[in-house]
Amino acid sequence: MRILVWLVRAALFFTLFAFALNNQHEAGIRWFFSHEWRAPMVFIVLAAFTLGCVVGGLAMAPSWWRHRRVARQHQARIDADLPLDPTVPSADVPPPIDSEPARHGV
Repeated sequence: MRILVWLVRAALFFTLFAFALNNQHEAGIRWFFSHEWRAPMVFIVLAAFTLGCVVGGLAMAPSWWRHRRVARQHQARIDADLPLDPTVPSADVPPPIDSEPARHGV
C-alpha cells in the first residue's frame, strides 16, 4: 500500500512538473492605472494558488480562534471540576433524541 501511495505522489509530482515546463511562456497581469506584471505563466499560477491559500487561512482564522477559546473555557471548567456553562456550545453534548422512532426509507 505504501508503494502505491508513493507511486501516486510521484505521478502527481511529475504531472505538475510537466505542467510547469509546458507553461514557461511569458504572460502578463494588467493591474489598475496601466501597471503590468510580466512573468512566466507558472509563477503567475503559483502566486494565485498562494494568494488563495492565504485568503482561505485568514477567512478561517476567526472561527478557529473562537473554537479554541470555547475549548479552553471548557477545559478550565473541567480541570476545576465545575459544571459546564449551558450557554456555551459543547461538542461533548449529544444532540437531543427524537421522540419518534426512525422511519426506514424516508
